[in-house]
Amino acid sequence: MTSTDAPRLAVRSPADLVAAVPYLLGFHPTDSLVVVAMRGRRVTFAARLDLPAPADPVTPARHLAVVVARQAAETATVLGYGPATRVTPGVDAIRAALADEGIPVLDALRVTDGRYWSYLCAEPECCPPDGTPYDVSASAVTAAAVFAGQVALPDRAALVAQVAPVQGADRAALTRAAERAERRLTDLLDRASRTDLTSGRSVRVAGTAAVRLALRGQRRGRRLTDDEVAWLALLLTDVTVRDFAWERTDGRDEDIALWADVLRRAEPEFVAAPGALLAFAAWQAGQGALAAVALERTLALHPDHSLARLLDDLLRHGVPPARLDGWPAVGVPGVVRRRRRRSDRGPR
Repeated sequence: MTSTDAPRLAVRSPADLVAAVPYLLGFHPTDSLVVVAMRGRRVTFAARLDLPAPADPVTPARHLAVVVARQAAETATVLGYGPATRVTPGVDAIRAALADEGIPVLDALRVTDGRYWSYLCAEPECCPPDGTPYDVSASAVTAAAVFAGQVALPDRAALVAQVAPVQGADRAALTRAAERAERRLTDLLDRASRTDLTSGRSVRVAGTAAVRLALRGQRRGRRLTDDEVAWLALLLTDVTVRDFAWERTDGRDEDIALWADVLRRAEPEFVAAPGALLAFAAWQAGQGALAAVALERTLALHPDHSLARLLDDLLRHGVPPARLDGWPAVGVPGVVRRRRRRSDRGPR
């Protein structure tokens, strides 16, 4: 399941809602169940899961309903993408689960092949038996989403590709850079005093410098070299360096671009911290789907990584970033560092 703090889009019809969903999720869903939560007539939250197995559509539906309930939703609409034989049991299960949570369902739609059908409307004048055609490109919701900088990728595979490892000759060059980084670290530790080795100061100083260089370069539009990526990824295996980077990461586009680039270019044994940092930045920006695919790749390689597991838990439980505004303040007991919210920086 993935969830997102969705951009606020005005929805006035089922066609508007169908047009909005790809921009709420970041991609056009297929074989999916989507719940769109609303306050009044404004979309405030969207969550998606794969079409559940026919044998047990109830368990994922209950979990999804609990996530939606945590968003203080007033109403919800359920959408299923795919054939009726698979969509209908899932939609029915989610409707029942939302009712158990006290959330009224305004409508339940099945969407496929450029048409949608309502499970709740039986009037042929507005809900014909052969479905209602829709044109996403002609929707005012689509125009508003594009104007706000929202992107809808063709499918979830396109989103996964944004965090996939670099391959081919570029990967070979990055592997050589990683070998140079390990030799550089060995030389650094060989030159360090006994006190610096014991306290970890040598790695900490080198790591904070590498993080500052990366953040400063990214915000100036400069891409890291292979050696810079390899050195940074290696030093991020130190928890104090990772936390230093974490405290300085939020939902800015530059932070998302930086950690996505490092995640794709780092060697497999060093992807945990960049993957978790990308997930955190994407979650802060309300890009829950991107955070989810970053965590999938990270946890597949490093299932015990503490920060990745924590973020995965937050995402699965639908915790919105605003709930933890100012987090983290690593190593500063009792202090919460104020973060600028996305809305403070203007629309994306």
